[in-house]
Parts: sequence; structure tokens; C-alpha cells
Amino acid sequence: MKDNTEDVKLAQQGSTEAFARLYSYVYKDMYHIALYSLRSSHDASDVVSDTVLDAFCSIKKLRDPSLFRSWILKILSAKVKQKQREYFAAGEELSDDAKIDSFNYESSELKEALGKLDGESRLLLSMSVLGGYTSDEIAEICKIKANTVRSKLSRIKERLRLELTPEI
Repeated sequence: MKDNTEDVKLAQQGSTEAFARLYSYVYKDMYHIALYSLRSSHDASDVVSDTVLDAFCSIKKLRDPSLFRSWILKILSAKVKQKQREYFAAGEELSDDAKIDSFNYESSELKEALGKLDGESRLLLSMSVLGGYTSDEIAEICKIKANTVRSKLSRIKERLRLELTPEI
């Protein structure tokens, strides 16, 4: 990602154009992470919108302009977790027919295996696989230890491998 510290500084001074440029650098990752974690395009769009609004309103609080990407993803992570708690509190089931716009499952078995993952596992896996974030970056965003991220990702991948490997 390009160095966007100048745009952050301009956005902190009130430039909506600079904030729009910053958003253009991260919106695809934000949407894919939210969509993969929530499995609803409507909820993913809502969460991304809420994140952008919060970020726009509080960008002046960002102390280190070079950390914009991880800062906005922290906000997104909190919004995703909040939405997942709403699912749980409301007793709602996630929609099985949720469309994932630009992400195609390779097989129905993979879709089923991914559907069995809990919200946190989907969030961590989406940040790692779809977002390309390192365990250190995920740890910083989700406020957990990097070793914990690595061990959770390892267990998630092993669970998926076992689920998808045919028994002989």
C-alpha cells in the first residue's frame, strides 16, 4: 500500500477529498473481511459504512498517520464483533443464501465447512486469507497476542483440512 500519511494529515485538517482517497485504499479489504465474517452483503455494507463514519468523525484522534490502515481495521473488527453479538443475542441464523460478491467457494463442501466456523474464526481467517494480513497485524487489529492468532489460525486450518479430507 502506498504511503498515505499526507492524506491522513489533510483528512485530520478536515479534507473530505483526502479522506475519500484514504477510503479508496482500504474499502475492498474492509468489505471482504466484513462479508466473509458476517456472510451477509447487507450487514457487511452496514458495518463498513458504520466504520467509515466512525473513522471520519474521529480521524483527528489518530496519533500516527502511518497507522491509518490498522486503525480503521481495528474499528471494523469491533463493528464486526458487535454485529456478531447481535446475531447471537437475537438468536438469528446467518443466511445460508448470502451472496459473496467477488469470492467464489470452490466447492459446496468448502462452503459447508466454512459455515461451521464461529464468528471469530471466520474473522481471523478472512483477515489472513482474504486480507493478506500477517499474524502480527491481525493481533494488533484484534487486540490479541500474535502467538494466539497463529495458534488459532493453525487450529482453524487444521479443522478445515480434516473436514475437507475424504476418509479412506
